[in-house]
This record gives sequence, structure tokens and C-alpha cells, in this order.
Amino acid sequence: MRGMTNARLGEALRLLGIDETAVRVYLALLDRAPAPLGEIGSAAGLGGAALAAAYDELVDAGLASAAEGAGDVVAPVPPAAGLEILARHRAAELEESRIAVGGAFDSFRRHRLAAYNDDLVEVVTGDAIGRRMRHAWASAREQIRQFESPPYVPLVGATEDSLATLARGVRQRVVYSRESLEHPGHLKDVIEPCIEAGEQARVLPSVPVKLLIIDEAYALVSLSIKEADVVNTMLVVQPCGLLSALVALFEQCWRNALPFHGHDARPGGLAPADRRLLRLLAGGAGDEVIARELGISRRTLFRRLQILMARLGAANRFQMALQAQRSGWL
Repeated sequence: MRGMTNARLGEALRLLGIDETAVRVYLALLDRAPAPLGEIGSAAGLGGAALAAAYDELVDAGLASAAEGAGDVVAPVPPAAGLEILARHRAAELEESRIAVGGAFDSFRRHRLAAYNDDLVEVVTGDAIGRRMRHAWASAREQIRQFESPPYVPLVGATEDSLATLARGVRQRVVYSRESLEHPGHLKDVIEPCIEAGEQARVLPSVPVKLLIIDEAYALVSLSIKEADVVNTMLVVQPCGLLSALVALFEQCWRNALPFHGHDARPGGLAPADRRLLRLLAGGAGDEVIARELGISRRTLFRRLQILMARLGAANRFQMALQAQRSGWL
């Protein structure tokens, strides 16, 4: 395997909770198996208790097993069942984080929101939201962290503000919800231009809250009608325990999200529409949504999927997504 491919696969396994040492053993399995465990350990630079622990972790995750009737010979196994279990564990951890931060915010709201003029939090409503958002993008100096999801409030120049911030060298990390990819035109007109400009983007089935964190200075949090008497409401959170909890929530979600890659991963010969197709597919969008976003019929979509699977040597969509990740197509 090439080093770049190994790096991407290792990142994918670590996102699913596989220890770095076990990742090294798994990569050695893919290169050399079936082979005795000792030979695999030598290839991974491990032995003794460390090798045994790493191999046991892969067995517990449903990614490796002893070859039947072959003594100490080991090999990787079809990963579908194991990956499903790992994904569920990651989802459970994310849900625990969401509940913890939700509880912290409820406590904060009970004790602080009634007296929001204490400088820890400011409530912004109506037309003032757009002005505060633009000011936030302009004030960023080092990095912006964002959860992005519909519904979208029309903000003139929002994409241009993001691109201008990237042009100033500000690091942007955004976790998009699957709904963001499915929103008509949003992937093509908003998400992809920012990725091409250097934004680091990842995707989850859903995000827990709409959030914008500016450096370590403050955060903007959208409130729904369930949390306020005004439909269009936003909190500006200054440094406090709640801001720390929001930063921790973002980092947890970032670790569990599927990466998108921008201009540093341009596979030769891959059309922009095919790259968009793969991103929508990896984000969990359905066939109807993908066909609509690409402006093609479902029949044409199926034909393009067959062509991509053939190019990647994949027998199904799961294999295609895995091979696309390894090849830098996502």
C-alpha cells in the first residue's frame, strides 16, 4: 500500500475508535496476510504483549481473525459487521456528549439567561443577527469552528465573508449535517467553493446545534423556537463554562465526522460532478436527492455509479466509498 493511502485508512480507523497501535497491525494484515501473527507483528514493529493487545482489539472490533485450520496464521475479515458495531459505539459517545452539553446549557439558562446583561451572554434577535454574523467573520484572527445545518436565514454575502476570511489565512473547520448537503444547491454554491478555498470540512448525519466559535473569544449559538419566545434568536456567549463546553462538543463531533478533502486531494480525471456525487453519497444523501443536485435522472445516476464502481474495482456502494476514501476521492 502507498503511504498516502495508509494515512487515510489509518485516519478512518482512528475515527472509529481503533487505537493507533492496532491500526499499524491492521495495515500490516492488509499487506501481508494470511501470515503468522509474529510476521505481522514484525511488519508493524510490534511484539509481545503490545502485539497481542493490538491484535485482540482488532478481533474484538470484528476486523481480524485466525485463519481456519492454519495454526497461528491470521488474516483480516470482511469488515461490514465490525464497522457497524464501531459506528454505533461512536454514535453512542457523541450522544453522551450531546446530552452532557445540553444539560450544561439548561443549567446555564436557568441561572444566567434571565440576567443576560451580566456580560456572559447576549441575546440577539431579528435583523441584528446578520450584522453580528458578519462582524464575527471579520473579527476572526486564528480559527473558526462551525456546526452548519438548515434552516438557513438569508444572509446577503455570507459565502463571500467566509471566502474572505479564508483568504486572510484564518483556519476554518466546519462540520456539516447531511441536511446541508441535501439542501438544494448548497453543496455546489456554498460548501464546495469554501472547501476549494481551503476550508476543512467534515460531515455527520446531524449536528447538535447551529454554532459558530470565533477563535477562543466567543461563540454564536442559534436558538430554536423551543428555546426562546422569538423565532429568530441567537446567543453570543463570552468566555465561561458554557463556551468551554461548546468547544469540547465541537471537537468531539469533529473527531467522529467523515472528512471531506479539498484542493490537496485532486484525483486525476475525476469530474467535479462525480466528486459531488461521491460527497453526497458519503454524506448519506438518498438517490433522489443526489439526482436532483446533479440535475440528472435516476437512471443516469445509476449508470454513473456503475462506472465509478468499475473504475474503483468495487462490487457495491460500500466498497466504492471505502476505495474512494483510500484513493483521495473524498
